Amino acid sequence: MSRLSVVLPAYNEELMVIKACRTLKAVLSLAGIGYELVLVDDGSSDGTWNRIREASKEDPNVNGVHFSRNFGKEAAIMAGLAQASGDAIAVMDCDLQHPPETLVEMFHLWEQGYEVVEGVKTSRGKESVMHQKSAGFFYRIMSRATGFDMQNASDFKLLDRKAVESVLSMPERSMFFRAAASWVGFRSISVPFQVQEREAGESKWSTRKLICYAFRNIVAFTTIPLQFVTAGAVGCFCCSLVLLVYSLVRYFTGHAVEGYTTLLIVLLFIGSAVMMSLGIIGYYIARIYEEVKRRPRYIVSKIIHGGDKNNEETDSETIRK
Repeated sequence: MSRLSVVLPAYNEELMVIKACRTLKAVLSLAGIGYELVLVDDGSSDGTWNRIREASKEDPNVNGVHFSRNFGKEAAIMAGLAQASGDAIAVMDCDLQHPPETLVEMFHLWEQGYEVVEGVKTSRGKESVMHQKSAGFFYRIMSRATGFDMQNASDFKLLDRKAVESVLSMPERSMFFRAAASWVGFRSISVPFQVQEREAGESKWSTRKLICYAFRNIVAFTTIPLQFVTAGAVGCFCCSLVLLVYSLVRYFTGHAVEGYTTLLIVLLFIGSAVMMSLGIIGYYIARIYEEVKRRPRYIVSKIIHGGDKNNEETDSETIRK
């Protein structure tokens, strides 16, 4: 019988770990789907790891991975994919905002031959207008970069084993899972879902973190920001030509343009454009520097295999290269 692995990244989710495991067990068992749950503790500062140990003792299908420190959600997803042993592997949030019932539909679509099942949001839940507009702009850029429609995309996906192996084979350190899962191709289909309200705990994503997350993933996956630099340079050149023609016309008609104000505006405009361009280029150089160092995406300090006889956690120094 085919087995489903569910990867759940968790960062300071001690209030939701047990609830998530019990809910998934009930839903998947009722549907007759063999499963394993892979919970990845992304260096939490609360009792998340203790709750994962409790869940593993309660359900032998629960496995736990504990990072040596916080490496970020993308690293947690990659670690979970690497540890998962199922024929199909799903990724969802530990806070249950991704509805577990939708997993059953996604699994049945996989059984029909689809290799990538994308969860697509029909609504974004309670978000500010600014957040919604920013998210829309971000996904328009990513859609252009990948060639796939990523509007309302999410980490809620189910992938066939060979699609997972393709994602894991990518050598880059800065991985953007949402885009990578679309980029690898394979036969895919979308499943709509409605974002659920969080039952306990708080969101770990502030506006500043979301902006940094978006910009980092745009730079990691596409060179479009560098095209902005080129477009800005062309715009500055066109403005300079217009100003040059205007100044010459005024000069030869005996109405010379006063110098100080015009010169100041031009210098400020060009200086700002140059500094912004250097900032974008510098950010790309920084990402290249990080890739060249070839440091691991994450370091695992402990692993729990729920199916082990004694259910003991194993010290580990596993490094994903």
